[in-house]
Amino acid sequence: MEKSMASLIMIFGATGDLAKRKLFPSLYRLFEKGRLTKQFAVIGVARRSLSNEEFQQSVKDSVLTALKKDENIDEFISHFSYHSHDVADSNSYAALKNLADQIDDHYSLKGNRIFYLAMAPEFFGPIALHLKSDGLTDVKGYKRLVIEKPFGHDLESAKELNKQIRTAFSESEVYRIDHYLGKEMVRNIEVIRFANAIFEPLWNNRYISNIQITSSETLGVEERGRYYESSGALRDMLQNHMMQMVALLAMEPPIKLTTDEIRSEKVRVFRALRTVEGEQVKDYFVRGQYGEGTIEDEQVPKYRDEPMVEKDSNTETFVAGKIMIDNFRWAGVPFYIRTGKRMTRKSTKIVVQFKDIPMNLYYQTEKMLNPNLLVIHIQPEEGITLHLNAKKAGGHLDAQEVKLSFANTGIHAMNTPEGYEKLLYDCMRGDATNFTHWDEVAYSWNFVDKISEVWQKTKAADSFPNYQSGTMGPKAADELLEKDGYFWWPVTDLEVDMCK
Repeated sequence: MEKSMASLIMIFGATGDLAKRKLFPSLYRLFEKGRLTKQFAVIGVARRSLSNEEFQQSVKDSVLTALKKDENIDEFISHFSYHSHDVADSNSYAALKNLADQIDDHYSLKGNRIFYLAMAPEFFGPIALHLKSDGLTDVKGYKRLVIEKPFGHDLESAKELNKQIRTAFSESEVYRIDHYLGKEMVRNIEVIRFANAIFEPLWNNRYISNIQITSSETLGVEERGRYYESSGALRDMLQNHMMQMVALLAMEPPIKLTTDEIRSEKVRVFRALRTVEGEQVKDYFVRGQYGEGTIEDEQVPKYRDEPMVEKDSNTETFVAGKIMIDNFRWAGVPFYIRTGKRMTRKSTKIVVQFKDIPMNLYYQTEKMLNPNLLVIHIQPEEGITLHLNAKKAGGHLDAQEVKLSFANTGIHAMNTPEGYEKLLYDCMRGDATNFTHWDEVAYSWNFVDKISEVWQKTKAADSFPNYQSGTMGPKAADELLEKDGYFWWPVTDLEVDMCK
């Protein structure tokens, strides 16, 4: 693994929202913590005409807006330069190469370069090809390409994009970013499983009845209507974020904790996914689209009234599904996923429900014991809660539920880094563990494409909208679990008890 932190980072799309809200503040936090040495530089690349001073002020403003702090900010922004760029013009790349070579010499960056494409996906392939043909990848040090989702809009487009990128960069040099994999509690899944003797022996179909993954948002599509119309919740959330969490929960223990071994085990999970196609889709997956409703005492419009959305749109803003993994460990255990917009609250949680004990001895009435649950809280709160049963104080032998919680807040807890901060740091270190390998992308698209093909052929337009804003989705999502004898654990009832 390359340990050198000296690096020139070129951010294509440096005047965009992602760069301002996430990338610049994350780089500043790394600088503030001493994880960026003085041997680093950033070139902001975008179409807009800006001077270096104007760009540096924009970076400064974004850090102040996001973090409300400015310690050593002037020293930080002094490492930033700007290049006004035409992504289709080789002359523009030649000018960028000259600037990059000058900055490389000035900061002694050893030819190490990271190209971060914070742009629309249609530019990924052409930019990668130009970087190679116009000499920007001819360097003495390492070269790495960082790209955001979506990686294609189906398997065929993903293959074509991958073919273009691989002409300029090897697979080991491509870092497909999934910011969920930078979240502290997502990264903690491996530790919870493989560093605790209490869990790993139970982590199979003998002891676990089902696993539920919920990622809900209160926001609508806002100004992203045009993008969302071509994407929908299935492509926007399930194909990447949700499938990655399923893989981490279901993977076998790797031989060792290296990038290749962890990725290999995740790919084995994707290979074991039960294919859902044709008539089976309606038995395994549910789609929804939000209507009008109330969010935090504010009346909000239905999806079809959002900007740049078709009035008879067939696009889903909610997906719930049952994923089956047909291997020895997980045979018969459903992984339920649901994700959607304009729901009751913003929450991402994983609930591992253990099987009931064979005989309930501890009750005086007809009340049954609660099942044991392991809840991994990913956002907005972060932590772990274990739901157990214990004797009631002062009673006979009645049992009541108790919770053991750890939260990433409070006196003893870590200051959890933003996902992008951790992933940028990993990229500079050459650690690709928490980035998505091409094989994962391909298997995931193969699974999702069969669902989207059915949904495109069978219009749901007449039944949309089918859930009210401010609720947890359509009734069909509840029925999906009810027919298996389960129910969705309410996200509002599974709060983590914050450490004092």
